[in-house]
Amino acid sequence: MHHNYEQPLSINLTKEFGVAYKRIFNRMPLVSSFSVGWDELAIVYDRQPPIELPKTSVKQHCIGILTDIPSPVETERIIDGRFMQEHNVQGDFVIIPANTTHQAAWYKEGYAVTIAIEPRVFAQTIYEVVSPECIELLPQFATPDPLVYQIGIALKSALLKNGTTSRLYAESLVNTLILHLLENYSTTRLNSSEYVSGKLPRYKLKLVIDYIDADLHRDLSLKELATEVQMSSHYFSRLFKETTGITPYQYVIRCRIERAKYLLQQGKLSIAEIATQVGFVDQSHLHRCFKRHVGVTPKSFLQEYNK
Repeated sequence: MHHNYEQPLSINLTKEFGVAYKRIFNRMPLVSSFSVGWDELAIVYDRQPPIELPKTSVKQHCIGILTDIPSPVETERIIDGRFMQEHNVQGDFVIIPANTTHQAAWYKEGYAVTIAIEPRVFAQTIYEVVSPECIELLPQFATPDPLVYQIGIALKSALLKNGTTSRLYAESLVNTLILHLLENYSTTRLNSSEYVSGKLPRYKLKLVIDYIDADLHRDLSLKELATEVQMSSHYFSRLFKETTGITPYQYVIRCRIERAKYLLQQGKLSIAEIATQVGFVDQSHLHRCFKRHVGVTPKSFLQEYNK
């Protein structure tokens, strides 16, 4: 790879995703959060053939997770002027902080998940605990991290299901990733013990529960639930779990199952209609979740009830 001394390409992945991605890779990715309709999130799963990438500076923090690397790949990488010869294996990940120059070349094919996170979102994740000005995400050449790898695999699977996984699930994964990066790869080392522990005030919990009840049919987002009680997504998530014992995502699924049970017992709608009305993508999505939570399929549940 030759050192590129020209000005880097300035890229904004969330604002102009299609154009920006093409400027770096000369093509569109296999699948992305944009193609499945999750705005606000920039997540890509793509095949990476041997390539020499141009020198870029992206407005977002970029996290690259090597999810499928059948055999090790030799990569030359320059982050912020520092050069490294990497021996990439499956499970490695890379951090390119926002507005940091990056250039790379690799000589074998592999597949990766890339997540672009707005610095504002990154800092706000825990603004109740630490001031955003104190946080600096550090560049990271390829390194293995089992938790980041698991998050990468889960996001890949969510994207490949073509958006039938809810946005709430994907956001929860990205939130977990952000917190992990804050604790382990930033200049602000946070100890879990430093966190303010506590529970959601009763009136805020009621606000959220009423909001979920009224909008069960929609693809609810973590951000909108948190905004309802004026909190950041992460802080809300943590207090919700402290208060109820389960995550907002798990709670929403439970509500959907309960509403589905009630509608099944009413006997006025088909299973497919019920699935849509309670916020599942389709009948098979309801079928899977129902069986996991209730132990039987919606059809068997109906037969038992009608006996």
